[in-house]
Amino acid sequence: MKYEALILDFDGVLIESEYVGNAQIADCLTRIGHPTTPEEAMKHFMGLAGRPFVEAIEKWIRRPLPDEFHRAREEEDARTLAEGLEAVAGAIDFVEALPTGLPRAIASSSSTEWIERHLDLLGVRHHFGDMIFSAREHVARGKPAPDIYLHAAEAIGVAIERVAIIEDSPVGVTGALASGGQVIGLCAGSHCLPGHSERLRALGVRHIASSFEEAARLLGLRA
Repeated sequence: MKYEALILDFDGVLIESEYVGNAQIADCLTRIGHPTTPEEAMKHFMGLAGRPFVEAIEKWIRRPLPDEFHRAREEEDARTLAEGLEAVAGAIDFVEALPTGLPRAIASSSSTEWIERHLDLLGVRHHFGDMIFSAREHVARGKPAPDIYLHAAEAIGVAIERVAIIEDSPVGVTGALASGGQVIGLCAGSHCLPGHSERLRALGVRHIASSFEEAARLLGLRA
């Protein structure tokens, strides 16, 4: 791949939040009378945030979400922010090995508070400086729209066509592909169940990495 900058998604790419979060969503929905498995939650809701996330769930359960669901989510988010989550296998080594002069950014559906807190806990926030962008806060349209990637590319000063984007979810890769960036579909997290890579390929992703080692090779960072 020929690229001059790197944009990374956050949840499911750098931290193991996708399976944990979707298991919690499934549990909450089951408790309010809508039996849902973590696998079903990941299939229908993974990569979404804000209003699109709520709308997808309400479509799934065919009714408005009760306040109980939102309270449970807020409590779980607060607990997770306090305790932290594990990094995806190989993520820390990958970030720490990035060339010093390579422009890079994070483009996520999560809040900047969430991203920065976990980067602090993992000890790698300094690798991104202020190049941390939230689709909830920095653009009008969240993923699967391409806006957050275009915003990040503009901020780091590299044309999107010369930017490599590492994404893991169908929603994320849809937006990344639409942006015109060079997309790597990363299938390294615990949420990447059998068939995940095929889902990403079906959306048009040409480069699939099953690990950060493989992603580094695709980027030409390792032999």
